[in-house]
Amino acid sequence: MKQKRPNYFLSLLSMKCPRCRRGDMFKDKNPFHWRFSRIFNMHEHCPVCGQQFELETGFWFGTGYVSYALGVAFSVFNLIWYWLIFGLSWRDNSVFIWLGVNGFILLIFQPWLMRISRVIYLYFFVYYDEDTAEAEHDASGVK
Repeated sequence: MKQKRPNYFLSLLSMKCPRCRRGDMFKDKNPFHWRFSRIFNMHEHCPVCGQQFELETGFWFGTGYVSYALGVAFSVFNLIWYWLIFGLSWRDNSVFIWLGVNGFILLIFQPWLMRISRVIYLYFFVYYDEDTAEAEHDASGVK
């Protein structure tokens, strides 16, 4: 019996392995710890299918581009909702207030943005393998 294929976007947002979409990429699911040394505490290989996460030395340097794009998109989103709710004008300095609010929101969400940029970047290079997911499902004895 064929198992249902996990949803791409739900797997990405829940930070699952791109190959099997079942194994967790990070050892701790919560990115919001006060110890920032735990933000990137990742498994070396997927606990379900064995996919290696760091494909080569220096692989994660490319996540800076993804993180930058996410930061810009997040800032545009913040600009739109702020503009619709409060309005923007140079006359009353509301643009500077928005800059402060946006900076604070970006600071709060930075650990999550850093993790999700790693996940998105890895999803560019590693594709879902239905055969591997089925083999892992069959090997677990669950049918």
